[in-house]
Amino acid sequence: MKHHFRRKLLNENRLIGTMVTLDSPAVSELLAQVGFDWLFIDAEHAPFSTRDMQALLQSAGNTPCVIRLVSGTEVAIKKALDIGAAGIIVPQVNTAEHAEQIIRMARYSPEGNRGVGIGRAHGYGLKFQEYIDRANEKTAVIVQAEHIEAVNNIHSIVKVPGIDAVLVGPYDLSASLGKLGKVDDPEVVAAIEKVTEACLNAGIRLGIFGVTTEAVKPYIEKGYTLIVAGVDTLMLARTAKALLKELKNK
Repeated sequence: MKHHFRRKLLNENRLIGTMVTLDSPAVSELLAQVGFDWLFIDAEHAPFSTRDMQALLQSAGNTPCVIRLVSGTEVAIKKALDIGAAGIIVPQVNTAEHAEQIIRMARYSPEGNRGVGIGRAHGYGLKFQEYIDRANEKTAVIVQAEHIEAVNNIHSIVKVPGIDAVLVGPYDLSASLGKLGKVDDPEVVAAIEKVTEACLNAGIRLGIFGVTTEAVKPYIEKGYTLIVAGVDTLMLARTAKALLKELKNK
């Protein structure tokens, strides 16, 4: 595996990424050339097939891509890792038991029970042994805390061996509290603080998503190192809108 994403994550490097939702290899290629540390491939909400995701990874070149899965199922985990993702982000991980299952499915024996196949990650077979010898060491496993149930169970979740980071999902968390989109509501803020404290005390890396730089900066100051800032669609639309507005006002 050519990427060192997991090592940098565990060493507390600040890793700045952005979210990819457009089914266009040109988008991931362009964002990689911009210089992002990593790309967040959103398979949970974007209409990506496995083939689509592999094309995005290929076009990103040496920039590591981490795939947010549709769900934490065995097939979804195997496919994302076999096509060469530097890691996985699993949504809605609300219990320690679920986290343990994910770790087992993402790790080869003897650390887990990940299925053995041949894909892009293995050099299509040409680097099979090299890959499986180092895959457990180099594959990042990130779980999302985005529901009040996860917040209530966070102290047991962070004790699960093999979790590399917890990515907070403010919007889904606010929805689970009956306050959809109100990410600055005191109850939502308090829930995020509980996750933050538990992860920092356990030595688990913290991640956050924000649409703007202003949204993520406060979390960087609190010790979050896995940062997802912006979305490809919004960056395109906002830049185009600002350009059009400037020209029409001339």
